[in-house]
Amino acid sequence: MLSLDNVEIVYEDVILACKGVSLAVPSDGIIALLGSNGAGKTSTLRAITGLLDTHRGRIATGTIRLEDREITRATPADVVASGIAQVMEGRRVLVDFTVEENLRVGGHTQPRSGIPQSLDRIYTMFPLLADRRRDRAGYLSGGEQQMLAIGRALMARPRYLLLDEPSLGLAPRIVEQIRDLIVRINQSGTGVLLVEQNAAMALSIATHGYVMENGRIVMDGSAATLRDDANIQEFYLGLGHTASYRDLKHYKRRKRWLS
Repeated sequence: MLSLDNVEIVYEDVILACKGVSLAVPSDGIIALLGSNGAGKTSTLRAITGLLDTHRGRIATGTIRLEDREITRATPADVVASGIAQVMEGRRVLVDFTVEENLRVGGHTQPRSGIPQSLDRIYTMFPLLADRRRDRAGYLSGGEQQMLAIGRALMARPRYLLLDEPSLGLAPRIVEQIRDLIVRINQSGTGVLLVEQNAAMALSIATHGYVMENGRIVMDGSAATLRDDANIQEFYLGLGHTASYRDLKHYKRRKRWLS
C-alpha cells in the first residue's frame, strides 16, 4: 500500500496548500482523487514523487510510506526506483523525440538488457504507438500523446501509477479509451492513483475515492457511495441546477461549508 498520513504542504514557507491530507492506495486498487482547480490534488502528487522542491514547496509535517518504507523526503529518482511513476498533467512528451525515443527515456531506470522486452510490452498494449514508433511525438494527436505519456511511465515497470488529469482536453471517445486503458493497467497488477476533475469517468472505474477542497480531504468512501451522494452529484457530476445568481451564491456557500 502507498499511504499518506496527515501531510501538510507549504510553498515558499508562506502558502499552506495541503492541510493534513491522509489517503491510501492499495496495490490492487484504483483510487480517485477528485476536486476543483486549486484544491491541492497536484500538490499531493508532487509530495509523493519528490517534486515539491522544484516548485519551492516542502512537506511541513506528516509521512508518506510505500509499503514498509518511508519515502516522505525521498528524491524523485529514488521514488521512481522504488516503484512509483507519474504521468503529469498536460502529457509533457518530448516533442522533438520519436515515439520510441520517448519510451526509452521512460525506461532509463531499468537494466538496458530489459528495454526491448519492455518496448514489446508497451507496443502490445498500444498498437498505435507501434505503428508510429519512428514519428516525432510532436506530430501525435492529444490522445496519442496521452497514450505515449502513459506508456513512457509504464516503461519503468511501476507498482503504483499516478495519473494527473489524463482526460484533460480529450474528446469523449478518447476519454473512454483512456478509461479502459487505466482498468487494464490496474488488472495487470499496478495500483493507480487517479487525479481527475472528470468525476464521472474517475468514479466509473475507481474502487474508492477522496474529495479535496481547499487543501483538505472533505469526503471519502467507496466509488458507489460517492456516486450516490447528493453533494457529489451536484458539485462534480453536474446533476444539480442553479437557475439564478441567488441560487449560485447559495451553491458556492454550500460548497465552502463542505470544506
